[in-house]
Amino acid sequence: MIMKLDDFNNIDFKNAGSLPIPVKAVLLAVLFLLTFSLGYYFLWSPAFESLDTAKAKEQELRQVFLEKKRQAINLTAYKQQMVEIEKTFGVLLKQLPDKSHMDGLLTDINQAGLGRGLEFELFKPGQETQSEFYAEMPISIKVLGTYHDLGAFATDISKLSRIVTLNDVNIVTGNKDGNKNAKASASDGLLAMEVVAKTYRYLDADEISAKKKAEKAAHDKSGKKG
Repeated sequence: MIMKLDDFNNIDFKNAGSLPIPVKAVLLAVLFLLTFSLGYYFLWSPAFESLDTAKAKEQELRQVFLEKKRQAINLTAYKQQMVEIEKTFGVLLKQLPDKSHMDGLLTDINQAGLGRGLEFELFKPGQETQSEFYAEMPISIKVLGTYHDLGAFATDISKLSRIVTLNDVNIVTGNKDGNKNAKASASDGLLAMEVVAKTYRYLDADEISAKKKAEKAAHDKSGKKG
């Protein structure tokens, strides 16, 4: 049967059962496409978006799993590294005296100079400054001696069991003010060395606690001003 345009213009939906088969087929096709489009838009499209999100989440979790697996495999090596780091830190910490050992360290520095035959014109500990877990004390030093003895003194300082650094080294002939006595004259080959030695010590538990309280108080005070 040939389908005509008039068949669509004269459709009586009340008598749809008597419609020609081609017209029924076209109407069913249109109804199917309309249903499919509405279902895709309202049902399947959000489901596809959820599926894409789930796939991305799965990939992310897979990467996390692989990273955790790698860490678990290397856990023994990490533990060994931590043991070695703690040992190294312990050795370095022992090179920092506590408050009770500072006087002995200052004596060691002084004895290192006297042991090389140097004459101290100045040995003045300065104001201590504190960092996170250690304190730094500068010591202004001026000594007289030969070039060889001054070099040996610096070497002896570097070999002390405690950490001491020499900073702002200045070496001149004789006294810095230009006055030359018999011992500190250029003809004797004696030099005057001015240097700032810095020593370090670790803060004890009480000092660290007090430091944190002071920092917190200062932070709270600045916060109230703001």
